[in-house]
Amino acid sequence: MTQNRRSSWIGCSLGGLLVALLALQSMPQGTEGSNILGVFTSHSPSHFIVHMSIMKTLAEKGHNVTVVSSMPPKVTHKSIKHIVIPLSAEDEKVLNDGMIGMVKEKPSIWNTFKSIFSSLTLLIDKQVDVLEDPKFQELYLNKGNKFDVVFAGFFFNTYQVALGARFNCPVIISWPGPPMLMVNEVLGNPELSSVPQMNVAGKPGQPMNFQQRLQSFGSTVGFNALALFLNYKYNGFYERLWGKDKSMPSFELAKRNVSLAFCNSHAISEGPIRPNVPGIIEIGGIQVKTKPDPLPEDIKEFLEKSKHGAILFSLGSNLKGEHIQPEVVSTIFKGLSSLKQQVIWKWEDLKNTPGKSANILYKKWLPQDDILAHPKIKLFITHAGKGGVAEAQYHGVPMLALPVFADQPGNADKLVASGYGLQMPLATLDLDEFKVAIKEVIENPKFAQKLKTFSQLYRDRPLSAQELVVYWTEYVIRHHGAPHMQSPLVHMNFIASNNLDIYILAVLVLYILFLINKIVWKFLWGKLFAKSKKDSPKKKVKKQ
Repeated sequence: MTQNRRSSWIGCSLGGLLVALLALQSMPQGTEGSNILGVFTSHSPSHFIVHMSIMKTLAEKGHNVTVVSSMPPKVTHKSIKHIVIPLSAEDEKVLNDGMIGMVKEKPSIWNTFKSIFSSLTLLIDKQVDVLEDPKFQELYLNKGNKFDVVFAGFFFNTYQVALGARFNCPVIISWPGPPMLMVNEVLGNPELSSVPQMNVAGKPGQPMNFQQRLQSFGSTVGFNALALFLNYKYNGFYERLWGKDKSMPSFELAKRNVSLAFCNSHAISEGPIRPNVPGIIEIGGIQVKTKPDPLPEDIKEFLEKSKHGAILFSLGSNLKGEHIQPEVVSTIFKGLSSLKQQVIWKWEDLKNTPGKSANILYKKWLPQDDILAHPKIKLFITHAGKGGVAEAQYHGVPMLALPVFADQPGNADKLVASGYGLQMPLATLDLDEFKVAIKEVIENPKFAQKLKTFSQLYRDRPLSAQELVVYWTEYVIRHHGAPHMQSPLVHMNFIASNNLDIYILAVLVLYILFLINKIVWKFLWGKLFAKSKKDSPKKKVKKQ
């Protein structure tokens, strides 16, 4: 009896163990310690901060991260392996000259297009050189390297969607702004006339008026014309990089194999409200720390001694002091040095500063997010780049925008329309107007109140930006690229996606019906009408 019980117990235990093993086997495979590659060839430091914030988040989660870039990182993690392939000194000079030219011009979307077609073509062409460098090629030529997913930093380099095929793994896009044409194209995210282009500032929650829709339409036409030019270049780059490799898919096929895109936006709070396909994951503010790091001692002491608050002045990582006209720099210095507030000014050449003043601290590089989190900061004077604006909004700091190019004029228009600050033209900055604008933004409480409300909306999310990055990256790895999430629009051409063939068919059907009706009228209804006319009795005319 005892023996039977023991046998029964052993049988139940083995059965339970088998069930447990089967259950474990059926569970999603673990993704801890996955091998992740980030390829960020853009020469924009602000974009790179967004990309590296994603990589840092994944490294903190325990993944093995390798990054290839054209510049050293400002944001990093001790376990990330970096491969830096920099621009040559000659190319850096050309890039600097292009920036100087843009600062002198009035900011507009058309000047941005012009700069892309001229000196800033360097930003597009030189990205290919990174992929041709032996240090990068070693990553896929060495058969010992295996990656579970590759990130492509998007900026005028759509041909890099083929990195997934090159490394035989899924590809994820990292994009430093809200979804737009080049991202929507590869994710099958619809382009809608109700969604304003980046240079159009509509009021949050309100439809565009006629002028704004006309402006947005013009920008859409411009972006589509630019896309035709860029696609021509992309095909050439693709052929140059991988045209002779028979194992690589065509460029058109590679564009249909993007798993998802991380976009540095948060439409619920920032707008514009628009529908997105599941492959668009918004991680607005990914670079913002939930808990700021301690400030460098000199910056901390400088802020602490300020009795009337402090101002942070930074025109971003792309725009340097040497790019700005000397007379404009002089105007800015006169304005800031006359204030009672302490001013932290990002200035690269510390040996040749705009001038000396007890209330100004010059720094070559700034922990911008950490400074904006400090309670003494009352104003952020900014170029209105997407990253800086997001950080100021998160921390509730009013802004004075001095936009220059790209999305900056549109961002400046939006922050003014939303009541988060004011804007002024950098190239023609007037001293008195500059001082009046600073005083207005600091002393009028309406700007800070608006931003406090926004900050609450911006922070109120079911998952943080960092948690979204980890979840969806691991999701793509677990499900081998997650092809079930893909929008069918990716596989539809222009005619099918816009139902042009349906409209043409409808027009043909109507035309055929018109012809049939014409024939019937001529041969049937016409004869019946003629017969009825003939058979009708003639009226007799009475003689007078």
